[in-house]
Amino acid sequence: MTETNVAQLFQSKFGKDFFIFRAPGRINLIGEHTDYNLGYVLPAAINKYIYLAIHPNETGTFHIQAADFKEDVSFDTSFRKDALPAWARYPAGVIRELSNQGYLLKGFNAVFGGDIPTGAGLSSSAALESVFALALNYMNNLKLARIEIARAGQQAEHHTVGVKCGIMDQFASVFGKTNQLIRLDCRDLDYTYFPFKSRDHTLILVNTGVSHALAESAYNERREQCEEGVRVLAERFPGVRSLRDVSKEMLRVAEKDLEPVVLKRCEFVAEENERVIRTCKALERGDMVKIGEFMWDSHQGLRHKYEVSCRELDLLVETAKTISGVTGARMMGGGFGGCTINLLETRQVNLFKEVTSEKFNKQFQSHPEYYEVTIADGATPQ
Repeated sequence: MTETNVAQLFQSKFGKDFFIFRAPGRINLIGEHTDYNLGYVLPAAINKYIYLAIHPNETGTFHIQAADFKEDVSFDTSFRKDALPAWARYPAGVIRELSNQGYLLKGFNAVFGGDIPTGAGLSSSAALESVFALALNYMNNLKLARIEIARAGQQAEHHTVGVKCGIMDQFASVFGKTNQLIRLDCRDLDYTYFPFKSRDHTLILVNTGVSHALAESAYNERREQCEEGVRVLAERFPGVRSLRDVSKEMLRVAEKDLEPVVLKRCEFVAEENERVIRTCKALERGDMVKIGEFMWDSHQGLRHKYEVSCRELDLLVETAKTISGVTGARMMGGGFGGCTINLLETRQVNLFKEVTSEKFNKQFQSHPEYYEVTIADGATPQ
């Protein structure tokens, strides 16, 4: 669904007066499941978007058409979330968060659609939240800072969708810059841009087609296990407030205090935080080989210690490792499906696609989808 398609649908349903906004999906080069543990992440916005055509309707009712889902909803601020389709809970959650903060929001008519694949780990949900928060900010002259726009999306996930996500996805969608990765410190939201520009290397996402649902119990279970680790570790190390405060050395001292599965989760987070810092140093040097090594290590940790991978993801990563010119690969996102992210020499793109597609089809009788992405700007009015 393109911006033009969305605009045409709005005109056919609601009339010729409207505003257009867009918000991107995101990748995360490294730093998975560290955000809600107040650690480091390294995301970037990408050139895939949710487009929103919207205009005030002078009522207290919000009318939204989801072009890609071919569904319409109408509701006001007193909505019940279980009366809404799943996709509508994201914009409705943003509306509720801003209303609860005391902002008076005009009713509106809206149509949205885009080209971010759902269920692929590219954060189409965060883009949807971000584009609505941005639009509400402009239309109602709320004067929100960009961090407040990102937080509105995160809180919508917590309170309306039911996912205790960190802020990484919304932050990347709002703060993205062309050819820049963002190292975000999720403890204090300090952030630094690192250039990602290589004539010789390409980022390719490979979609397994296995849809993950982060609202299901596995995601929240991992978070609860991390919180249990913090509780136990804080008894031995009083300064511990989150796994961000925990080193591998501390875990070795306290390993007998922790349940084995909790220990594995904590080990992964401590190691992944360290990988983000080391990846940023490699980016400064332009050392793609070292970045790739950290990506391979990240996947092994996600597979064996955090246990959020799946057979399809593992096959793609294992196959990528056998192909000349592939520098690094790992699963990306919450896990249990979605995409791998692959860093490879541009000259090997066709070979990479041929080999991984053949292996995947032989094992699972289907072909994965490929997305060559570039790093783009964050949410903006058009």
